[in-house]
Amino acid sequence: MERDLYKNLLDWKENKSKMPYMLVGVRQTGKTYLLTEFCKKEFKNYLYINLENMENIKEVFEKTIVPEEIIKNIEAILNIDIDVSSTAIFIDEIQVSERAINSLKYFCESEIPYKIVCAGSLLGVKINRFQSSFPVGKVWIDYLYPMNFSEFLKAIGEERILNLIKEAYEKMTPLIDAVHQKALGLYYDYMCIGGMPAAILEYISNGKKVLKFDDNIHRVIITSYLADMSKYTLNTESIKNSKIYNSIPSQLGKPNKKFKYSLVEKSARSREYDTALNWLISSNMIIKCQGVNTPKSPLKANTEENFKVYLSDIGLLRVLANIEKNEILLNKNMLYKGILAENYVAQILYEKKRELFYWELGSQYEVDFLINIDGDIIPIEVKANDNVTSKSLNYYINRFKPKYSIRISTKNFGFNNNIKSIPLYAVHLI
Repeated sequence: MERDLYKNLLDWKENKSKMPYMLVGVRQTGKTYLLTEFCKKEFKNYLYINLENMENIKEVFEKTIVPEEIIKNIEAILNIDIDVSSTAIFIDEIQVSERAINSLKYFCESEIPYKIVCAGSLLGVKINRFQSSFPVGKVWIDYLYPMNFSEFLKAIGEERILNLIKEAYEKMTPLIDAVHQKALGLYYDYMCIGGMPAAILEYISNGKKVLKFDDNIHRVIITSYLADMSKYTLNTESIKNSKIYNSIPSQLGKPNKKFKYSLVEKSARSREYDTALNWLISSNMIIKCQGVNTPKSPLKANTEENFKVYLSDIGLLRVLANIEKNEILLNKNMLYKGILAENYVAQILYEKKRELFYWELGSQYEVDFLINIDGDIIPIEVKANDNVTSKSLNYYINRFKPKYSIRISTKNFGFNNNIKSIPLYAVHLI
């Protein structure tokens, strides 16, 4: 399946291939598949090494971090010759060996033109907790997230409607209603399926019939996440990680959606759970959106204590919250449909490497997201339907007078009263 990140890989090959490439992301986002396809297509030869199940290769890195010695030992163990000038060496599950990560510095500095790509789950956590010196500036790092809506449309063969959506966004003119309704239907499918590649493949294999989709795909992924929490953390910390992760549906189900430790555990305190919370954020399993009291640039300088958290994938949130697919397709459970829509917007904005912020004034007013576009702070309001009445956004506009505002809903494209109306299916274009 085509991924937007592939262009970054081509750029790395053309310009920075002497610098090892590291792909960071949680399990099941398609890191191994993407890098394998890249190595097959773009290099004469490639060698795949998985440090999680190749203990003999992992031992090589534990004994030496000198590139020439590493390659010679790997050649001996695998009984092969490696032509480093034409061979991409793909090191998967690199997070299991800090020494292997450390060796990337020396591969970068070597005069020999090594072509190293690597990937691993929880590398964000590993980087933040690196015990020795992480090779900063010696590694090209990219993050792979679940497939966004545009990647979903490409995967299911809907490029034509994707092109029309882009044209309408650029001109800010409405699509014809038949196309608009079809795009909304595909968005509802995505809300049920989410962006995990395995889930999208299951959807395709069932003839793109949402009701035939097997929710066990998501349950298995959630189980693997919980297993990672226990595998890569102390038992006490793992329990806290799991409690926070499982609390997110109830966190988002509250009227104000602000994260509360008491929903994790009745007597919980921030000092007891901050480490676990930061672990989940570093792992990209959850997304943090920080509250802002004054919407001025830089937003980070005007934050407050309150924050919200979202899951990294809308499909996982739907299953974790026990929302049936019919509830979405038949417009039932509108309260949680709005929460799913907000999470969907959060994961797409976050994928664009934006830190997420929202604005609030006590319990009276709240604007879902603030983003910096060309130096201007732009407020974003998210609605799950076409009822776009918003006391909070109107108050914000009257008080802070932004250059323009964005309202995301099921309404068609438009630009009225200095508010851009952007359909939910076009958020990836913001």
